[in-house]
Amino acid sequence: MSNTLIEFFYLLAAVLFILGLKGLGHPRTAVGGNLAAAIGMLLAIVVTLLDQRIVGFSVIIGGFAAGSIVGAIMAYRAPMTAMPQMVAVFNGFGGGASMLAAGAALEEVLAGDLLEPLGTQFTVSTASAAIIGAVAFSGSLIAFAKLQGLISERPILLPGRHIMNAAMLLACLGLGGWLVMEPTSSLPVWAMGAVATVLGIMLVIPIGGADMPVVICLLNAYSGAAAAGLGWSLNNSVLVIAGSLVGASGFILTALMCKAMNRSLANVIFAGVGAVAASEADTEDVYSGRVKSASAEEVAMLMDGARRVVIVPGYGLAVAHGQYAVQDLTQALEARGVEVEFGIHPVAGRMPGHMNVLLAEADVPYEKLKEMDEINPTFKQTDVVLVVGANDVVNPLARKSDPSIPIAGMPILDVDQARTVVIIKRSLSPGFAGIPNPLFAAENSLMLYGDAKKVITDLVAAFKES
Repeated sequence: MSNTLIEFFYLLAAVLFILGLKGLGHPRTAVGGNLAAAIGMLLAIVVTLLDQRIVGFSVIIGGFAAGSIVGAIMAYRAPMTAMPQMVAVFNGFGGGASMLAAGAALEEVLAGDLLEPLGTQFTVSTASAAIIGAVAFSGSLIAFAKLQGLISERPILLPGRHIMNAAMLLACLGLGGWLVMEPTSSLPVWAMGAVATVLGIMLVIPIGGADMPVVICLLNAYSGAAAAGLGWSLNNSVLVIAGSLVGASGFILTALMCKAMNRSLANVIFAGVGAVAASEADTEDVYSGRVKSASAEEVAMLMDGARRVVIVPGYGLAVAHGQYAVQDLTQALEARGVEVEFGIHPVAGRMPGHMNVLLAEADVPYEKLKEMDEINPTFKQTDVVLVVGANDVVNPLARKSDPSIPIAGMPILDVDQARTVVIIKRSLSPGFAGIPNPLFAAENSLMLYGDAKKVITDLVAAFKES
């Protein structure tokens, strides 16, 4: 295959990537956008591997078969609650592949008869791909372990971690400088990969579950940047384009998520929010004698007389697989003439758009999903707000300027301004920020304890009987 034809197909793949990214901007075009990006990636892989200077057909077919089987099994077996974990794993695979490919490329070049020293572009991009890819790989595995519950979701704050991280970063930069100055051995690349792998673990361990949406965005950006670096190393235009798209979109989304939380990226990475849980005394001060519980029948009577109901979903809804029950409740309410909308906080769940995807799976109309800025002014005209498994994103303490409050200044959904707030939770346990929620003890709040799916199912039955 000629170089001109290869570059043409690479350009076509790049166009498909861009169209795919654009399509993902709206639910109606998301499926087509995802398909366009997948076709673009398939085209890029096929064109690259069919270049006989790389591998033979047997390796190509074997790789496609193995990858397709593993990918299909993972996609079909992963429940909706595991989507954040799946995204984290894919980020890790991308970063790890970039690191290994960069090292292999250097090994291949050094194994040949070099007529002249390696260029700066090659060595710098190889070092960049190795460092960033290794951080993305190990950091993503830690994110997966936290989300999957294999290790504690709360921040793990090791003493002297900042000094250790700085030392490892300097070591990586030093090894990178060694490779650039004396590119005669692959040892610096593999050493960089090893040190950066530990660095990735150290960077993500101190981050709590509440900040996982931001971390996933950042790791996604890292994997894209690593792929772009590898593209410069291999002089592969489609890798540079695809990696740049992923990296840029990941960094932009990271910035947007931080803005939604009114926190800097440095605060997310280094603050360790949620490392210290609320004491029993603090919890008692907030809740003592003021929390009112209700039954499904009582809440059904409230909703029967309501004209407007807003449902605020959180990660607890995903854990309980209660999205279909929520849709049943929505249809039952609308059959009685009740206006129903959903208030979506940007960082609800464990990845960007988690609640949107969860509700879309149950065929909840996208038009009913309202972003925070749009839904907040309407809470004063809302009869009942049903908070399902959300905590920190509706905590009024966020409005305070007290720096001792981990979520101080974070924009929240103003559900407490509604006439009545019903909170579905298993218990009064704090959210990932580790602080109590005064909303649970507010005058206009009722607690409906239990598993979200079962509670909502009981609520639907009681509402239909009322």
